[in-house]
Amino acid sequence: MKNQLLISIASTVLSLASCKSNVMDTPTSPTTGTTPPGSGTPTTGTSPVEASPPNTNYSPAFAGQTRTAGVRTTTDYESRVLTTALRSPWGITNMPDGRLLITEKAGTMRIATTTGQLGEPISGILTVNPAGQGGLLGVRVDPAFATNRTIYWVFSESTSEGNLTAVAKGQLSPDETRFEAVRVIHRALPAYRGTAHYGGRLVIDPAGYLLISTGERADNAIRFQAQSLSSGLGKIVRITNEGLPVADNPLATQAGARPELYTYGHRNPQGLAIHPVTGEVWQSEHGPRGGDELNRIQPGANYGWPTITYGLEYSGSRVGEGIQQGEGLEQPVYYWDPVVSPSGMTFYSSDRIPEWRNNLFIGALSGMHIVRLVIENNRVVGEERLLVGEGQRFRDITQGSDGALYAITDGGRLYRIDRR
Repeated sequence: MKNQLLISIASTVLSLASCKSNVMDTPTSPTTGTTPPGSGTPTTGTSPVEASPPNTNYSPAFAGQTRTAGVRTTTDYESRVLTTALRSPWGITNMPDGRLLITEKAGTMRIATTTGQLGEPISGILTVNPAGQGGLLGVRVDPAFATNRTIYWVFSESTSEGNLTAVAKGQLSPDETRFEAVRVIHRALPAYRGTAHYGGRLVIDPAGYLLISTGERADNAIRFQAQSLSSGLGKIVRITNEGLPVADNPLATQAGARPELYTYGHRNPQGLAIHPVTGEVWQSEHGPRGGDELNRIQPGANYGWPTITYGLEYSGSRVGEGIQQGEGLEQPVYYWDPVVSPSGMTFYSSDRIPEWRNNLFIGALSGMHIVRLVIENNRVVGEERLLVGEGQRFRDITQGSDGALYAITDGGRLYRIDRR
């Protein structure tokens, strides 16, 4: 089966390579097949899925905070490569009619059908700086799109002072070829001349407010600003659809604090998702050498970076004082060491695979798989790795209107994952 799957993928790539880019780009033979472990005996309570030794000898703050029990999906499911023609896609979200809106790092946005047909790039997007980790990043459709046709997106913007994480909005034209009335509604200041750690994920909460993750820009000279309430770096911000701070933001009354701040102490947060039952915001962020985190976002909370972390500097030395806990600093719900590099994520609310309901699915970049986490009472009680062996850096994942999961990879693939 594995060899047949690899042959099918190769055939798809060759077929796509021979196609010219028209208004709609359709693969001739999408890859199909069960992705192990797609069925079989439940293994809840087995050894953790991570078998490699950790980078540190740090102890978790509570049982199950890392390397929790492995689980295995028992429902027979399949993954299909719908297209390989995307160009470094970064964000994916649903449109009201069930199609998918996808951003590409270099600064383009395209609409895809759930069969993998790709539209031409939509014009009117503001210029992005795609150097390093920058580019066109997270994207969301306004809940009232049927009447206002508004789309929001995050991008790395160049200014005379440096680069920054910016949020823009625009109206998609009726023929879907361009954005109109485009404007920036938020900038995470200060600007900085580096090209790393922009954060860049975007969600809309149940009240209709925008939450955006911003990175602390990586370098030692500036990353401490993740702890500063006067800086927009290393934060989750909460704004209205016009870019104004939400009136009841939790830090707005503190002296010197930026009123848009919702939480702080983040490193490079590339994942945001809304829990389908509680409405709470969950977040994932990249740690350094070890210490990737999953956090349940509490208004006004400090998530500790770089004061506390379960990781090391890339050199192997300790970060700061090398501590993992501190008074007033939130603990991650879960962490990975070694890293998986968690990026975009989504909760599963479909009934198509009942055992996945309310589970969290996260695209892993360096891990090259999709993380499935079983969460009970705000604790991770099971972990599974899906699509292992694909050799793809999974950048983002969403649940489609049809109940299937759709994932994009840095290598340009769009996957559909659903019960067989």
